[in-house]
Amino acid sequence: MSSHSSGKKEIKNTKRLSSGSRTSKPAIFLLGFLLIVVGIFGVLYNPSNSIKETLPWEISEAGTLSFSQREEPVFTVQEIEDLYSPEDPDILKMVSFESNGEKVQALLRIPASPSPPGIVLLPGAGVSKEGEQGLAAELSKMGYATLTLDQRNQGSVNVEKDLELFRAGLEPVEYLMVYDALKAADVLSIQPEIDSERLAILGESNGGRFAIIVCALDPSLRGVIGISTSGYGTEEIGSAGVADSEAYRFYRSIDPDTYLSALPPSRLVLIHSFNDTVISHELALRTFDLAKEPKAMYNATEEAHGYTASMRLYLEKELALLLK
Repeated sequence: MSSHSSGKKEIKNTKRLSSGSRTSKPAIFLLGFLLIVVGIFGVLYNPSNSIKETLPWEISEAGTLSFSQREEPVFTVQEIEDLYSPEDPDILKMVSFESNGEKVQALLRIPASPSPPGIVLLPGAGVSKEGEQGLAAELSKMGYATLTLDQRNQGSVNVEKDLELFRAGLEPVEYLMVYDALKAADVLSIQPEIDSERLAILGESNGGRFAIIVCALDPSLRGVIGISTSGYGTEEIGSAGVADSEAYRFYRSIDPDTYLSALPPSRLVLIHSFNDTVISHELALRTFDLAKEPKAMYNATEEAHGYTASMRLYLEKELALLLK
């Protein structure tokens, strides 16, 4: 009722303005000038235009992710008590480093041996940096320092949400996770106790997927070891059979299989169980077949997902080759 009444008043007032008054020519010119200025401002400062100009990443037509040059790492380091492997003579440090405006937490485990090689360690989905210290301690016994990240969302991904961000010109969380691991490699390389010339990256499950992408993007890494991991197989679909080309480019950009050709001369190593309970051995074998030399694949038999004791010999052998 009130809405209908106010509508009548608006109509009446509009008629009075159009028939009972005249707008001066200078006022019309001023109004037109202001509209032009506002239009130009809108084009120049449109948020979507601003986002596109400042994006720190690019995607090629083939779906390959790349980043602008990274700045010098900014981080803090504090030695802490080793509650996870107190019987070992390791030094454990809490590291906090900046990555794309966020603080990323990581644990740096340093063995007693002088100038050990360094490994960026990426846990599987749902596993924290603390939860990955069992493998980190194993690697320390072999003589390797590790920097283990707390990945965003603890390594879990929401592909559909990331696709929405990609369409909007915003940064998908998975791109942020790749960038975090790249920054971690930068941080690890300048630790005074580490041999910066001997660096590699290792990931379990979903962490292995990010590890493959990161190794392809960072030539300072000598190789990547993926435990219980695989690509997604988007290359089998082919762009010709996809109606949504933008979605296809995004899916290609997060598929480690897309980056396999860029890995050499870095070495790819896959360790997988025939009876993996999460990622089938067939998927891992397909990724391995797509990869170029140098590469190696080892198989375990446990009905399990992730690192097992039977994988130690393979891990020790390949790390010795990678970081000799």
